[in-house]
Formats: sequence, structure tokens, C-alpha cells
Amino acid sequence: MLTVFVDVDTQLDFLLPAGALYVPGAERLIPVIARLNQFAAGVGIPLLSTTDAHRENDPEFRDWPPHCVAGTTGQHKACETLLDNRSTLAMHAGAPIGLTPQIVIEKQSLDVFANPNFTPLLARLNADRYVVYGVATDYCVSIAARGLLRTGKPVSIVTDAIAAVKAEDGVRALEEFVARGGTLTTVNAVCAASSGTV
Repeated sequence: MLTVFVDVDTQLDFLLPAGALYVPGAERLIPVIARLNQFAAGVGIPLLSTTDAHRENDPEFRDWPPHCVAGTTGQHKACETLLDNRSTLAMHAGAPIGLTPQIVIEKQSLDVFANPNFTPLLARLNADRYVVYGVATDYCVSIAARGLLRTGKPVSIVTDAIAAVKAEDGVRALEEFVARGGTLTTVNAVCAASSGTV
């Protein structure tokens, strides 16, 4: 059974207190995300890492403060979350899909499925299940997890590898996810049970 890890938006603007759109407490996730990503590399689990890559004056900035503008420091993923062997999946339709151990998927909205190349990537990987973690629970993590559930494959969220903008909204998002058929897990459980093919 092929498992795919999905590392959502672990970028400096979200993770660090000085970031443009800091998620409270998210800095504590950096070593946790690093552990999951390195574990994936070690056992051959494909790693999909979503990243905001906004343009200046992006329409999203009508609703949110400017953040993760492409090329800025805040747009970078925390270096601990990066694998040496990685590729980037751009936003333009038909962008080449490089099947490296870590694929960084650019997006310009909350929903990674808005990248027209994401669904074709999932089809190529043909995962049997997905494990999701990152920030923020009540926004991009929840949206990605729900979208993956729509593929009909099992999806788990790693509860000690996520952080919410608002704690109560994070709880509600997890409740809705479970009600839709998702499951909750922990870092230790994932690392004890997962491998690239089991």
C-alpha cells in the first residue's frame, strides 16, 4: 500500500513569530515536520509539500495581509523541512511533473487543488492513502485534507504536527474532517506504522 505524505504550507511567514501571517505556536512544529519529512525520505514515502507563492497585489490579499510573496524570505519553507532531492510543481497548466522524493507544489489560493497540475500529480502517484500535516489546521490543512478525501482514498491528519489560527476553529475543522470519514493520528503512530509500500 503506497502512502503519500502531504506537508502543508510550512513556510516562514506562517511558522515564525516575525512572519507576515504567523500561526500561533507554529514554530514548535518545525522539528516535528522535519522528523516526518526525513522519515518519509528514509523509507521511500513520496512527500508533497504545498507552498503559497503569491504575486504582489495578489487577489487573496484583499482578505489576508500580504504573505508568502514569491521570492521573499517569508515565502521560503523552513530549511529543516526540505529534502536535498526535490522539485517544484509550478502553477501554470501543463508544468512538468518531476517525481522526486519531495515535490514542492506552488499555489496562489487556500486550496492546493487550484494548482491545475496537482490532480494529475495525484493520478501519477496513485496513492492508497494520504497523511496530512502542517499549517493552518482551520484553513489550508483542512481544505487539503477534505480535497484528498474526495479522491476516495483514506486520509489522516497528524494532530501533533498541526497548528490553527484559532484553536476553536481548529477543533471544529478536525471534527468536520472526521465526520467526512477522515482519521486522526500522531507522529509516533505514523512513524511506527508507515513505510513506502506497507
